[in-house]
Amino acid sequence: MAHEQHSGWRKDLAPYERPRTRSSVWQILNTFIPFVTLWYAAYLSLSISYWITLALGIAAGGFLVRIFIIFHDCCHKSFFKNKTANDIVGTLTGILTFCPYYQWRHSHSVHHATNGNLDKRGVGDIWTLTVEEYVASSPMRRLLYRLYRNPLLMFTFGPIYIFLIDYRFNRKRAGFHERMNTYVTNLGIAVIAGLLCWAIGWEAFLLVQAPVFVVSGVAGIWLFYVQHQFEDGYFELEEDWNYVRAAMQGSSYYKLPKWLCWITGSIGFHHIHHLSPRVPNYYLEAAHNANPLLQQAQTITLRTSLRSLQHRVWNEQSKTFMAFRDIPPELFQRHRAGKAARARARVESGR
Repeated sequence: MAHEQHSGWRKDLAPYERPRTRSSVWQILNTFIPFVTLWYAAYLSLSISYWITLALGIAAGGFLVRIFIIFHDCCHKSFFKNKTANDIVGTLTGILTFCPYYQWRHSHSVHHATNGNLDKRGVGDIWTLTVEEYVASSPMRRLLYRLYRNPLLMFTFGPIYIFLIDYRFNRKRAGFHERMNTYVTNLGIAVIAGLLCWAIGWEAFLLVQAPVFVVSGVAGIWLFYVQHQFEDGYFELEEDWNYVRAAMQGSSYYKLPKWLCWITGSIGFHHIHHLSPRVPNYYLEAAHNANPLLQQAQTITLRTSLRSLQHRVWNEQSKTFMAFRDIPPELFQRHRAGKAARARARVESGR
């Protein structure tokens, strides 16, 4: 592909890697003010109709996704030039999005460094098995994997587990500052929730916050999933893995309507983001449009992205995702035969 021959992408993206304080501050204002206004309006509407509350809560959830993009940029030190400013805003937005800043920054940096690398999976990514790995797995592991990849479970229990449970605990080998940041985030969440419950009552708080959480949580999981789990993705062993190909072939250009592109902080230009995480979200589209070679990414739309729900395992031979039902039965038969042969060999060698 042309982009593989393009060696000047760093130079092309360099002008877009410098945050503009005015743009960052404006994004904070045009995101936080509507979010708080919609949340409060949803509370006031409880006395009128819960359908209005739901509508306003859904809209507020969209703005919470945009807040997460600000958090995300702070994790990459790309929202402000100043490191301390990124850390402060990142921690505060992390409280609102239920994501501990230092912990998420670590796992997400690992994701960027290993995206599409079959030998370095497991941190900050979607659990993905190859066809061979799935066939060779135990029945229990196959069941767990099928449950994990089930769209109904992934987009319902997934956000609840990740944002409400998993992120409340520190990872193993976390350093002092990361552990303290997780505690501060948990305390911040508890304080805000507690104050709102005290001010408006826990029932009203849950009735307003529930749709906000559901919309933002499902949208967040979906965006992360679809931007790396499309049919002709990119997964290679370490020896064949390439950073530029992983970004351009393994990260999609999610072509969204303008209003969705705005509410999601242009994260649909994910190939640009993976090429250079230092590009602020408000420059991603401009960087994409400025270079025709960088426009040759894997493009998906709202309609075509739905096909990714059928993707379950990665086929190393065809370099595509495939559904469970498309795995050839003879692979399971061959695996069972090989397993039986090895068992007989062990018995015979023990005589």
